[in-house]
Amino acid sequence: MSDSYLSLRKLVKSYDGRVNAVDGISLDIARGEFVTFLGPSGSGKTTTLMMVAGFEKPTSGHILLNGKDIAPVPPFDRNIGMVFQNYALFPHMTAEENIAFPLRMRKLSKEETGRRVRDALALVNLSSFGHKYPREMSGGQQQRVALARAIVFDPDVLLLDEPLGALDKNLREQMQMEIKRIHREVGITMIYVTHDQSEAMTMSDRVAVFNNGLIEQVAPPLEIYARPASRFVGAFIGDNIFFEGSVSAAGRFEAQGLGPIDIPAGADTSGNRVLLVRPEAIQLIGDGARPADNTFSLAVRGVVHYGDSVLILGEANGVPIRLRPSSILGSQVKEGDTCRIGWNRNDVHLVPA
Repeated sequence: MSDSYLSLRKLVKSYDGRVNAVDGISLDIARGEFVTFLGPSGSGKTTTLMMVAGFEKPTSGHILLNGKDIAPVPPFDRNIGMVFQNYALFPHMTAEENIAFPLRMRKLSKEETGRRVRDALALVNLSSFGHKYPREMSGGQQQRVALARAIVFDPDVLLLDEPLGALDKNLREQMQMEIKRIHREVGITMIYVTHDQSEAMTMSDRVAVFNNGLIEQVAPPLEIYARPASRFVGAFIGDNIFFEGSVSAAGRFEAQGLGPIDIPAGADTSGNRVLLVRPEAIQLIGDGARPADNTFSLAVRGVVHYGDSVLILGEANGVPIRLRPSSILGSQVKEGDTCRIGWNRNDVHLVPA
């Protein structure tokens, strides 16, 4: 992108000289952007983050921050903030002292340090916790202190390495909203590493999906979800159903075992393709249901109730299919039933096989 603030150029990292943990990735990040590195364990996302932080040295390539190559710059001279999963707070220091630590290292005045610490505590909603030690705070409160410490010195970039992994589900969701709020208020450039797709979808301006040391796709969350660039991205993000087959001369997808399926006008049909349908896009066809372009008869093999939704497992012409209707509609379906299902052509996506 033309307004790149942080730029990774053909970045490579190998630990043994034979296999690349990061295999020549390039990525441009705008000032103030929130970008998430998403991928499974071993995909290269954390290694890339550590190279940006300066804790890992690239085998080759460049890391440009505001036009300057910082790859050879030691981490303590990069002015980059870091938040870890395990908080990394000093146990013998209070919250105020932990947050003040990077300011003392930069030899700021006592008055300036005090002002910044108070502002940072207020930003993370911990103004009354400055005197407490880490052992006196919950995991979420400790993570807020770690976040305040990472931004109190006005870093050029803030890096977050799976910072919510140690929190329970409810607290994790709360902290997702807090981090996004802080990003909006401060406007700092953030890179967030996670293997949790819900975090990436909830928080990011853009998501970079990592796989085997490469970036498979970089796009806004909804584009990643609706139009995955590869089969890996489609499988890793959200629930999915893939149909094997080929595109016919008539411009329809001939799914193995299922038959012809209408696809969106203008869909990329070049090369070998598979068809992706999200289970939540499949509807039960009945009274009052909206018309569907593709309809099939489903033999129901199982029903799982989640409260707000239902997972229906079945087969159409012997092909496994699952759908997630609302609990109101799905509660009427029983194992052993036969029902009509369908989806619209614009709810499918073709990806390279």
